[in-house]
Amino acid sequence: MKPFSLFLLLISGAVVDFQPVREKESLLYPYGLDQHDQKTPKLDDGTSGKISLTTPFTFYGKEHQSLYVREPGLISCDTRVSQYTPDPFPLADGSPFVTPFWADVNNVMGGDVFYRQTTDPALLARVTEDINRYFPEVPYAATWAFVATWDNVAYYGSESNKGNTFQAALTTNTETSFIILNYWDIQWTTGVASDGDAETGLGGTPAHAGFNSGDETNFYNIPGSQTEAIINITKTSNVNVPGRWVFQVNDLELIGAPTEAPKVANSNNCWL
Repeated sequence: MKPFSLFLLLISGAVVDFQPVREKESLLYPYGLDQHDQKTPKLDDGTSGKISLTTPFTFYGKEHQSLYVREPGLISCDTRVSQYTPDPFPLADGSPFVTPFWADVNNVMGGDVFYRQTTDPALLARVTEDINRYFPEVPYAATWAFVATWDNVAYYGSESNKGNTFQAALTTNTETSFIILNYWDIQWTTGVASDGDAETGLGGTPAHAGFNSGDETNFYNIPGSQTEAIINITKTSNVNVPGRWVFQVNDLELIGAPTEAPKVANSNNCWL
């Protein structure tokens, strides 16, 4: 805030909140049409076409050559996942997927879903720096990344102007794979078809965040999934950065997965 504006607020008797403000650019990787992203269609429960990967991505011990980005907060490997109301993991249908926020998104009512795969040196350098900070014991230099961003997306049946902004970044060096989940703004948890409230976007079956391997055995639920607590995911973390969750995902055992429920961040008090 400029000093003169701050002075006016103070003399007017307004209360000024001096709490630290997260910088959107520091949490989310760049996205949008200026980054040469593609968008999913403006269609309820829409999906991207099949995305053939220029570099295979290993997830839960299996190498994948293609992805689909689904409007309901899903990135699925090799096959589409059509469901919009989340089910508890593990799922028995054999679908491997990543879900930063599985809920009944409807971009017809607001928002966009962007995605791209990239070898842009600037982005790879930033991803590498982040991974090296969170996993200093793992030698890693990113050679490929896939970034999907749900930008200010609405929920099905919405009678509000609420929007969620979150992102999933997949990255590999062809041997080691990581997934970074970023949560900038979460204002709703549930669409009307999942028994949510049309005015609040809350209630019913809330969103799910985590990973499903497709083998009916290996999976991970980010704490708070399918409960009202998922709305606080912008304040929780497993790498001490509120709103960010990071996992090594190339083996059957996820590295970076906490075994206890996260604490809601209070200033700098964040789950480690």
